[in-house]
Amino acid sequence: METTYLRAITLGLQEEMTRDPTVYVLGEDVTFGGPFGVTKGLVETFGERRVLNTPISEETVTGLAIGAATCGLRPVVELMFMDFIPLAMNQLVNHGAKLHYMSGGQLKVPLTVRTVCGAGGGWGAHHSQSLEAWFAHVPGLKVAMPATPADARGLIKAAIRDDNPVVFIEHRSLYFTKGETPEPEEVIPLGVARVARTGSDCTVVAASRMLLTALDAAGDLETQGLSVEVIDLRSIFPLDLETVVASVTKTHRLVICHEAVLTGGWGGELAARVQEVAMDELDAPVVRIGAPHAPVPGSPPLEKSYVPSRQRIVDAVLSVTDRFR
Repeated sequence: METTYLRAITLGLQEEMTRDPTVYVLGEDVTFGGPFGVTKGLVETFGERRVLNTPISEETVTGLAIGAATCGLRPVVELMFMDFIPLAMNQLVNHGAKLHYMSGGQLKVPLTVRTVCGAGGGWGAHHSQSLEAWFAHVPGLKVAMPATPADARGLIKAAIRDDNPVVFIEHRSLYFTKGETPEPEEVIPLGVARVARTGSDCTVVAASRMLLTALDAAGDLETQGLSVEVIDLRSIFPLDLETVVASVTKTHRLVICHEAVLTGGWGGELAARVQEVAMDELDAPVVRIGAPHAPVPGSPPLEKSYVPSRQRIVDAVLSVTDRFR
């Protein structure tokens, strides 16, 4: 079935709420659909006891959900923008991520935090950040970043069913992209990457919106005689190193692209891990592509230059490919 990325998430939520009565949704304006309409229609189907509007207090909402999760429910919290998660960091990082460990395994925290990342549309520095590396750094948290409608539907189901807190990051520029989605019962495991395009000359690893950019760049490079393999990481943590290393063993070159600021990004972690276990397979240094170390501009032309482009990926691949040196 073809549907939009946005609708795929809605379908995943509907299916999990139907399957499991302990699943409920809460957040600011979720009964009206939230800022982009993902939760629209859920309250009519499941009622106000399972779709709850909350006050504008991210820390309070997240703390409430963590408590509910430890008592046997499976809350799905919507925090409208990733930029607002810092307001809930104490609850999420110091409590949600640690309760299983601190209780000696007696408590589980099956919490899903949905949020929106990324630049696009001139929303400015307070509504456009990509902060996924923060959460991948915290033991006890899992981080998913779907790029396609199929992954959005399958990964939201996996996140809800997981007994650990999962930060589920949606890119708003993907919401109205279309694609085939799996059958309702199909769950895509967290921590399993996908080979989105096969190739032999260079591996490009991306996630979320950057996957589409990487695929476009791979198409451009094909016209120049280069075969590029593109890996959709899908989950930032758990990190599927095995799939990436298998690809690098074949292509012997690696370019990593993310929209987040380059400094401290997950690309650096992936590059380090690949070089630790597969250094002898690399014929060139790993190249990372990311945003500059600056806030996201509100000006449309500046914002466009801020986000990594397909040409930057093309140039990076050419720089590590011997035949074009």
